[in-house]
Amino acid sequence: MSAAMQASRAQGQSFGIMLRQYVDINLLLAVCVLVGLGLVMVASSSIGIADKLTGDPFYYFNRQVVFTVAGVVCALMVYRIRLTHWENSSLGLLLFVLFLLTLVLIPGIGKTVNGSSRWLAIGPFSLQASEFAKLFMIIYLAGYMVRHGKAVRETFGGFLRPIVVLGIVCTLLLLEPDFGASVVLMATALGMLFLGGVRLFQFAGLLMLSLGAMAILAISSPYRMERLTAFLNPWADPFDSGFQLTQSLIAIGSGSWSGVGLGGSVQKLFYLPEAHTDFLFAVMAEELGLIGIVVVIGLYSIFFWRCFMIGRDAELKGLRFPAYLAYGIGIWLGLQAFINMGVNMGLLPTKGLTLPFMSSGGSSMLVACVAVGLLMRVYREVNETEMTSTRRGSTRRKARA
Repeated sequence: MSAAMQASRAQGQSFGIMLRQYVDINLLLAVCVLVGLGLVMVASSSIGIADKLTGDPFYYFNRQVVFTVAGVVCALMVYRIRLTHWENSSLGLLLFVLFLLTLVLIPGIGKTVNGSSRWLAIGPFSLQASEFAKLFMIIYLAGYMVRHGKAVRETFGGFLRPIVVLGIVCTLLLLEPDFGASVVLMATALGMLFLGGVRLFQFAGLLMLSLGAMAILAISSPYRMERLTAFLNPWADPFDSGFQLTQSLIAIGSGSWSGVGLGGSVQKLFYLPEAHTDFLFAVMAEELGLIGIVVVIGLYSIFFWRCFMIGRDAELKGLRFPAYLAYGIGIWLGLQAFINMGVNMGLLPTKGLTLPFMSSGGSSMLVACVAVGLLMRVYREVNETEMTSTRRGSTRRKARA
């Protein structure tokens, strides 16, 4: 082997080692495949409705590409910011969340679609405030548990304060109304507090209280009660309250093992409502079959696993804020993906939640990309801490020698 080839191979190995020190390759590959597959499925599932509503068959696909590129740019920017800045800004981000969630409820400012005021119109685009609320609340909770970790673990007051804040945020979400976002946020917060070492009886009490409150909210609203009834028996009224779920089940069942082929879905042709957003998973199951379902579930499993491994490594190095941040992001996006797929398969009541990295939705894509940027930053700072500790240990050994 020539010297030039050996030098080239050495440079390649050196670059690979350096890349692994700053980027979690497994997590990045899982996200890239999910985003790529999502773009393909958005194009396939929206082609009919986009042509009917706008005259451009690729209208929703083009919008998704724009938001994906914007999300990647935002992720790269976030990756360059040290996590201490996010930790120090956590209270400010909480106030910003409260401001956004209040703003969407003001008539004339918030944009109402299908009876829900969840969006802020910014030029030709609409931003969904609840998506930003999920991420910023995770950052706030991670910062709070670092600042008041002992109080959270040992006193009821320290445990109660973030719950009160969470209750205010969830109340604003329910006023939109956005029951799905409030469920995801509450479950994520409970998971973070549990991992933060909250007393078991306090956690169990809050869990029971939360489940009871959600049950009361579900049965007290005719709209939510109708969704719950349709979930339990969609075939009782397949042309009204159970229409969306029955069409989703037909799509999934039609996919069989290998699917009907990319672009071959019948249910997306004005049968299945929200085929390119909330029910994109059903269209993918119809076109790619069980094989596609297994691949997607596997990719989300890799993502969830890597989030917790990054968080564990950060916690072992004493980096508590990065650890809680990685745990929170993993719980949030993993849970949202689980709920979306469960809704599509009739295992859970309809919640109106997107499939992270895949469903059509600008705010969802932007915030999910920013979350990945934060995860990569956690991974980088964990490795930098380890390398610094290694260098210091080496210096001490040399000094003793």
